[in-house]
Amino acid sequence: MLGSEPVLPAVGLTAVGVAAVRAAETERAERLFTDPLAAGFVRAAGPGRRRPDRPEGRHRHASLVAWVIVRTRFLDDLVLDACARGCRQVVILGAGLDARAFRLGWPDKPRVFEIDLPQVLEFKEQAVRAEGWRPSCERIIVPVDLSENWSRPLCDAGFDAATPVVWLAEGLLAYLSPQASDSLVIRAAELSVPGSRLGLTLASSRRLRAWREAHPDGTSEQGDYVALWRSAGPGQAVEWLASHGWRAEVFDMAERAASYGRPLEEDARHVNGARLVDAERR
Repeated sequence: MLGSEPVLPAVGLTAVGVAAVRAAETERAERLFTDPLAAGFVRAAGPGRRRPDRPEGRHRHASLVAWVIVRTRFLDDLVLDACARGCRQVVILGAGLDARAFRLGWPDKPRVFEIDLPQVLEFKEQAVRAEGWRPSCERIIVPVDLSENWSRPLCDAGFDAATPVVWLAEGLLAYLSPQASDSLVIRAAELSVPGSRLGLTLASSRRLRAWREAHPDGTSEQGDYVALWRSAGPGQAVEWLASHGWRAEVFDMAERAASYGRPLEEDARHVNGARLVDAERR
């Protein structure tokens, strides 16, 4: 456990759970991606956040595990394709413990900006320094609350609005209100030249509805991550993004899982309805 590390906010703690899933996937022989940093992040969080031996086998976590694995692979492919097609900048919104700046084989070494709460990024930086990790591209952290005006700090950090960019919002919109989600995709569009890309995830409205029915008071003794969700995203994602300047293609999570040779198992059925989005600035 890191000494004198900042206390992670609740949303930041979900990033440790995501890192645990990625660490377990990295150990699989037929893994869909490799994240050699994930286990280090889990260690840094301390014994209380240790990864279960086989999170895939736990019914309670099966949906989250499947969702994290498939969306990680989908966005890995998207961001590398976007960079190969000319995007020279990557902005990871709500970066958490995302390790793409370290683990991906980047074409032509883009500039990767990571935006998240100051406490989350400070925890991450302590782990990075302690482990001696080095990014495989130019990496720039931007500590700012996404509910604030994050575009100014991003530009102050060296972002160039005249250069094509690929934005990633992985597992983020679920924690934002519909109004905040609108603001985020509008602001990203304003900072993007045509040809820029946007990759994002939309949570399962079915999962959110089931959780709210089970916990009408909004609390859970188990600290369910869904308790932090504020929305599942719009039902008509293509039309929603088009109204904000993006031409989008939406993929069903179960279909993507099958295409990767990892069809959803029965105990992961609650993730049905989750969607993955690849959008381009018009």
